[in-house]
Amino acid sequence: MSGAKKAVEFAEPAVVAEADGGFSVELDGKPLRSPAGAAIRTRHRAFAEAIAAEWTGVLSRGKGARVDFDKVPLTRIVGTALDRIPAKRDAVIDEMLAHAETDLLCYRSDQPRDLVARQVAVWQPLLDWLALTYDARLETHTSLQPPEQPAASLAALRCALAGFDDLKLAGLGVAVATTGSLALALALADGRIDADAAFEAAELDTLYQIGRWGDDPVLTAKHAAMRRDLADTQRFFRLALG
Repeated sequence: MSGAKKAVEFAEPAVVAEADGGFSVELDGKPLRSPAGAAIRTRHRAFAEAIAAEWTGVLSRGKGARVDFDKVPLTRIVGTALDRIPAKRDAVIDEMLAHAETDLLCYRSDQPRDLVARQVAVWQPLLDWLALTYDARLETHTSLQPPEQPAASLAALRCALAGFDDLKLAGLGVAVATTGSLALALALADGRIDADAAFEAAELDTLYQIGRWGDDPVLTAKHAAMRRDLADTQRFFRLALG
């Protein structure tokens, strides 16, 4: 649904209703559905209320307005959890593990010294946390050719990902795509870091260069989008996973 727009004809704001022991979002008395037609339901009222608020916001412009699905990020992630994850679960996990094999946090500089120190200070505690939390130690390197990561670590990460529900995997997919790091995505999902810290870690090298040479409009726009996506994903994890 990302980037898509379509005309809407709903007369009433979105509302939350109890459904099957959980909560659904209704538009004009009908349940909100994913692109594939699955009814969107959640165990948490606060999450359903947040989704309803997204839709009330985009529908507030009046009947016949066009919906920008970038404005309903929680709905988009839920749609992924309902429509994509169940059918392609193994492939989704494989994609995430590929990021672990070449994780951003493992690529270290050997100079200048202040950049090296910054990478160690910001990235190494997150890799240490990953090793302790998921029994997954990842090797760091300073060459362009990454080392082969320990098979036991990758197996441990695969086991962990396989145990996550579809909602968590959908949110992780957004975080991995945004940061380029499975370690950062897991840290965000588990509350080890917040969206701002995830952004700062993901763009550490770029921010260092900006500090030396200055920003440019392209990077400014990219970083604004990254911050927005990570903030939306952090909010999704908090509301959807409880």
